[in-house]
Amino acid sequence: MKLQLSAIRWAILPACLLAATGLACQAGTAQSEASLTQTAQTAAVQTGAVQTGAAQTGAAQTGAAQTGAAAALQLHVSGNKLVNANGATVVLHGVDRSGAEYMCVLHNAIFDGPSDQGSVSAMKSWHINAVRVTLNEACWNGESYVNPAYAGGNYQSAIEAYVKLLNANGLVAIVNLTWNDGAYTGPGCGSAQALCQKPMPDAAESVPFWSSVARAFKGDDAVIFDLFGEPHPGSVLGSETASWNCWLKGGSACSGFAYKVAGMQTLVNTVRATGANNVIMLGGLSFANDLSEWLKYEPKDPDHNLAASWHSYNFNPCDSLQCWNSQVGPVIASVPVIAGEIGENDCADHYIDPLMAWLDSKSTSYLAWSWNVNSGGCEPGDNLINDYSGAPTPYGAGYQSHLASLASHH
Repeated sequence: MKLQLSAIRWAILPACLLAATGLACQAGTAQSEASLTQTAQTAAVQTGAVQTGAAQTGAAQTGAAQTGAAAALQLHVSGNKLVNANGATVVLHGVDRSGAEYMCVLHNAIFDGPSDQGSVSAMKSWHINAVRVTLNEACWNGESYVNPAYAGGNYQSAIEAYVKLLNANGLVAIVNLTWNDGAYTGPGCGSAQALCQKPMPDAAESVPFWSSVARAFKGDDAVIFDLFGEPHPGSVLGSETASWNCWLKGGSACSGFAYKVAGMQTLVNTVRATGANNVIMLGGLSFANDLSEWLKYEPKDPDHNLAASWHSYNFNPCDSLQCWNSQVGPVIASVPVIAGEIGENDCADHYIDPLMAWLDSKSTSYLAWSWNVNSGGCEPGDNLINDYSGAPTPYGAGYQSHLASLASHH
C-alpha cells in the first residue's frame, strides 16, 4: 500500500551474436584484401568459405541461445514454484515501475519518466529479472473522459511496446490493474472515474480491460497478469468473511458497494476465456497484505496457473516474522507467492533487509516499490532512485546491495 498523494507526485546482445558479427566483419576484410593478388584471392576465397561456415555456425548458435533465452522467460506454475519452459525454478527479483496508472489521466503523458532502452539498461544494472508495470483501465479502454492522445490505441501500443522491450532485455513483465472506475469516496478518492485505486475492480470496465489485455499478451508467457493491485474490500464491508466472499465472487457478495464489483473468479474466467494461459497473480485483502484466507478462497483456474500476490511494507499490519511465518508461510508452501511490492517509508532499509532474507530462505519472489524519481528523494514515499540512470536513494541502496549480493553468490 502506498500513499496516493505520493504516487501522484512521481507519478546486449548475446555473446554468441557478437561472435557471429565479428566473424562476418573478418570475412569482409579478408575478401577486400584478396584483390591484391590471384594467390591472395584464392586464399581469401578459401578463408571466406571457412569464415562463412563459422558465421553460419555462430548464427545457429545465436538462434539456439535466443531460443534458450526465450524458454527461460516462459513461466508457468508447478506445485508451489514458478518454472520456465525448461522446467527450471525461477525466482523473480525486480522493481515496480509506477506512472502509467496516473500520468494518462492527470498529466497528459503515458509514462512517468523514460521508457527507452537506456532506462531499462539502468534497471538491469541492479541485477533484476522482472518489472511490474502499473496500469489504468480507463486509459487502456479509451474511456471518454481520458485525452485520446493518451488513451485507447495510443496507450495500448505504448504499453505493449514497453513490455516487448522488457522481454527483449530478458526481463519478465508483470502487468497490473492499479487505478479503476467505480463510485467510491474513501481516502484518496472522490470520483467514479479512474483517478485513484478503488477497493475492488469494477465489473463495467475491469472485465473488458482484462479481456483486452489478455488478448494482447496471450502466447507470451514472459508476461504475468496481476489482476488487481491492492484489494481492500474491508474498507466498505468491514467483516473479514464478507470481504473474502466479495473478493472471490464480486456482484451480490459485495452488496455494500456503490458500483458492481468484479470478483477474482470473474477476472480469472475473463482471462482464460481469451485462450491466454499466462500466470495470474491475485493479491489478498488489506491492500494485498493479508493472505490469511487466500488458500480457502483461491479461485478455480482450469490452467492451474495461479500465484498469490503479497505486499509488505513497514506500515502494514503483517509486518513481523511471526506474522510472515503464520500467515504467509502456509501459502508459500502451497502455491507460488510473489511479493509484488515490498518497501518502507522511512528512507532506510531496516524493514526490507530482514524481509528479503526471509523471502530468500523460502525461495520466494519479490519486487521493490518503486523505480520512480521524486524531488524529495526517497521521502515522503519509497522511491528506489534519485534519477533514471539508477543512482539509488538510501532506501534503494539497501535493495541494490542485496540484489548484487545474490548475483555474486549465483
